[in-house]
Amino acid sequence: MTLDELLEQFDEVLDSGIKIPGKKTVVDVEKLRAVVDDIRLNIPSEIKQARGIVADRTEIITTAKREADGIIRNAEEKAKAMVAQEEIVKMAQEKAAEIISNAQGKARDMRRAAQDFVDDIMRRADEGLTANLGEIRKTRAALKQQSPNV
Repeated sequence: MTLDELLEQFDEVLDSGIKIPGKKTVVDVEKLRAVVDDIRLNIPSEIKQARGIVADRTEIITTAKREADGIIRNAEEKAKAMVAQEEIVKMAQEKAAEIISNAQGKARDMRRAAQDFVDDIMRRADEGLTANLGEIRKTRAALKQQSPNV
């Protein structure tokens, strides 16, 4: 069950309570405790998901670096193979520098894109967890207000 589903279940338990005068509601505490326990058990899965995202980010960056290294190595090999006349050598050096520059630019772009992607996912996970935590705190505060000194 997802955290959102558990929070929905929590709301249902609150909504199914017996209303009494004075904005008070009698609820089944055991059901609420069971839902809270389930929420606690599901929070680690959200954290595991965030860790997986970080691992994916690392893999993406490693792959980008490996590809960039391969492109650079390929460019260097092409530059060495073009040793001939002075004009050809000059052109080869310029072309190799361009290829290396392009490869480094692509590697930077890939790293930046991977970091932006992971940052966005991490931000959304952070916002989701923060929102869920806020809802849990609100619900706890509402429960404390509804049940005097339990």
